[in-house]
Amino acid sequence: MFRTTLIAMLIAAPGLARAEPSIGARLAATCAACHGTAGDTRGSTLPRLAGQPRQTLLASLKAFKTGQREATIMTQIAKGYTDEQLDLLAAYFAAQPPGGAK
Repeated sequence: MFRTTLIAMLIAAPGLARAEPSIGARLAATCAACHGTAGDTRGSTLPRLAGQPRQTLLASLKAFKTGQREATIMTQIAKGYTDEQLDLLAAYFAAQPPGGAK
């Protein structure tokens, strides 16, 4: 449903395709408290998400969602996202420059 709606929006408004990362950015806002703004985690307690390969991030998110990868908080958080939303999150963080470089 989400993917169909997104595709319909992109077809209806071709300029919206450039705005797609903002969808990932909006979803990623909930991650900032632990993983820092745009996934640029400070310190070594949690992994930096910015700049990691999209498929690596997506695999981790899906593993949290299914319970294959256990975590106190991430397992519960990941269950609240659809697979399409997890893909948008992975794409957003993969596109962010590591270390805040722009």
